[in-house]
Amino acid sequence: SRYMRMRGHDVLMVSGTDEHGTPILVAADKEGVSPQELADKNNRIIVEDLVNLGLSYDLFTRTTTANHEQVVQDLFRGCRDNGYMLVETTPVAIDPQTGNTLPDRYIEGTCPICKAAGARGDQCDNCGNQLDPQDLINPISKVSGMPPEFKETEHYFLDLPGLAGALEDWLDGVEKDGKWRPNVIAFSKHLLEDVRPRAMSRDISWGIPVPGWENKPNKRLYVWFDAVVGYLSASIEWARRRAADGTGSADDWKLWWTNPEALSYYFMG
Repeated sequence: SRYMRMRGHDVLMVSGTDEHGTPILVAADKEGVSPQELADKNNRIIVEDLVNLGLSYDLFTRTTTANHEQVVQDLFRGCRDNGYMLVETTPVAIDPQTGNTLPDRYIEGTCPICKAAGARGDQCDNCGNQLDPQDLINPISKVSGMPPEFKETEHYFLDLPGLAGALEDWLDGVEKDGKWRPNVIAFSKHLLEDVRPRAMSRDISWGIPVPGWENKPNKRLYVWFDAVVGYLSASIEWARRRAADGTGSADDWKLWWTNPEALSYYFMG
């Protein structure tokens, strides 16, 4: 971001720690602490590392803030109220020893696609395919080491087939602009050929509550609905902070998110 500013560009650099999901639960269980305590500790360590490395952000935040929860829930409501969230019944895994629901990553087995061992209940790292726990061959609970039992439960699913047409039109526009490599365009369009609804809620006690399901405390929004919204919510938080201290407007985030001339870059490191 410093380089781009030196080149004369207006830059908004935001990021934060992704603090929900099963990995936090697994690690917290091992350390004998709550997920929030572990998230707090990890956030402190990461922030210290970034400062020591000399990195600078307009805002480095967290996905456990009230602001992030509000933005994520508002986005979920928008999808649901516009007909893009479907309630469907799907099998969930139960640990036979504890009787607790097993999040996807608490289950491991053999991938039904590439036959690699150690595939998780949500994804195979060997072939990269998304999975459901019941797809695994010889699934085992990471909690007890026993085969899980499956029962039916309700979840929200994002209606990806209902969005496929708009996504394809958007990809056609990107292809015409020549901003993406041809192989990336081809790969993305290939994904649309067999797109299916994807679960956006999970049976888990750690995460953002599902709007409308407040009476179901063990139903939370799927972390991959939650986490990727972090860039938007961080931008909104940055603008709200500027408005609070009198240096800007609460709508300043729109200069990047609704401006067709703005460019977005995402990186992992």
